[in-house]
Amino acid sequence: MSVETKKKIEVLDSTLRDGAQGEGISFSVQDKIHIVQALDELGVAYIEAGNPGSNPKDMEFFQKAHALKLNNSSIVAFGSTRRKDLNCAEDANLQSLLAADTETVVIFGKTWDFQATEILHATLEQNLEMISDTCRYLTEHDRKVIFDAEHFFTGYAANSDYAMKALKAAADGGASVLCLCETKGGCMLSDCQDIVTKVSEQYSSLCKIGIHTHNDSGLAVANSLIAVQAGATHVQGVLLGFGERTGNANLSTILADLQLKMGYDCIPEESLLNLTPLCRRVAEISNIPLDPGMPYVGDNAFAHKAGMHIDAVLKNPSAYEHISPDTVGNERVFLMSEVAGRSMIIEKIKKFDPSITKSSPVVADIVKEVKEKEHEGYQFEGADGSFELLVRKAIGKYQPFFNLRYYKTSGEIPLVEEGLYSFAQLKIEVDGNIKIAAGEGNGPVNALDNALRSALKPFYPAVENIKLTDYKVRVLDGKSATASRVRVLIESSDGVNSWSTMGVSCDVVEASWLALVDSFEYKLIKDIESKYHKFI
Repeated sequence: MSVETKKKIEVLDSTLRDGAQGEGISFSVQDKIHIVQALDELGVAYIEAGNPGSNPKDMEFFQKAHALKLNNSSIVAFGSTRRKDLNCAEDANLQSLLAADTETVVIFGKTWDFQATEILHATLEQNLEMISDTCRYLTEHDRKVIFDAEHFFTGYAANSDYAMKALKAAADGGASVLCLCETKGGCMLSDCQDIVTKVSEQYSSLCKIGIHTHNDSGLAVANSLIAVQAGATHVQGVLLGFGERTGNANLSTILADLQLKMGYDCIPEESLLNLTPLCRRVAEISNIPLDPGMPYVGDNAFAHKAGMHIDAVLKNPSAYEHISPDTVGNERVFLMSEVAGRSMIIEKIKKFDPSITKSSPVVADIVKEVKEKEHEGYQFEGADGSFELLVRKAIGKYQPFFNLRYYKTSGEIPLVEEGLYSFAQLKIEVDGNIKIAAGEGNGPVNALDNALRSALKPFYPAVENIKLTDYKVRVLDGKSATASRVRVLIESSDGVNSWSTMGVSCDVVEASWLALVDSFEYKLIKDIESKYHKFI
């Protein structure tokens, strides 16, 4: 399909509204502003930023949002139809929507007769009047109205005639989009396709038809795609799919599927090239880990582990990849493990020494060491940083940044101060200079981390930029109880790049120390190489 004939799909992102209802998600006003900027860079048409009438924080955001200069997106406010016993001018929620001063508003209303009578305690006719009155009132105040038909699919199954009347009430009131909300997330694909087709046949000449799905049956993305095929031209979702219960439709997947696989035009093509880094930015702001298995944008989306797969991909990536990773701003990853072959080893070594070939003795040495390490409990597929250091040591491209003389940790019960459980002391040597440092924290690893940072900072100020984003401990042999060998995985970031390092020991503190040292050294090596390449 040529660019000229691509059908345009209007995209609304609800990360800041529906996504904010997910467990563990709490956005500050500044968080919201940063996410708006990321979504604008992505190029979605609408950013649903919250309900200004629900809480002071959302209203504060809308007040500050006026100063934002957006290039691609429009911020929209979200609210409900008027209360059954109030006219629109008296309804505080509607007045808050007007005060938010957005060109477009999203209004949700009941389309399931059960919800109208049993939840709102309104008559069916009253509910229709609430929908039409609200849409008309807002359009008369120069607002474009997107009507979210809440529970539409459930309502259609229960009383299709009434559900369609609710849509007509919104259209009669001036709504420009009728968005069919699959609120409970239980609709099957065939039902979704049939219902959207019937709505499109009746209303697409009057309004755009939209789709808003939830993932309770694992079908949010699939239902969104099939709705587009059935006539929807407006799609709502959350960029990373999080939200209430099992989450919302994942827009990062929908965007890529629609634009790369189905020939629709959703966002600027150049923006799609930044899909992965923008998703990572939103995950960081949201303070959640990006699911490595997420399609297109996850760390494992283009990861290969089996030796035969890796060999084939090196010969021709299309052997096991459905698209090129750089199409969505991601990259190919070869996972190091006992089932990986020499081709993968060579591919990784070539980053540091292009002269290495399959027959080079060092390759066999590295393969042997990896297998021995994995037998001890290491798992390099999840520790890219530690694997890179292992390779560098084998090929002579490594020099330690410091030598440890000793470290020791201790705990204190009862607490000497709130939040301080442990203390650490260490002594290191850097280029003949001795440094002794101490640290305290809410555990021995935290205290040791603080002590190491304190010792290294005078020599390597960049360690201040290292942030530990995740810390995992896994017992490798439960039969030995508290004497079991453990594997510690640390994920770190400097705000731009992320990496993982690992340590294995029968002592959880020692395993943590090994992972910490790898993390710091990996960062320092990368900084040196970055400066070197900058000046050549």
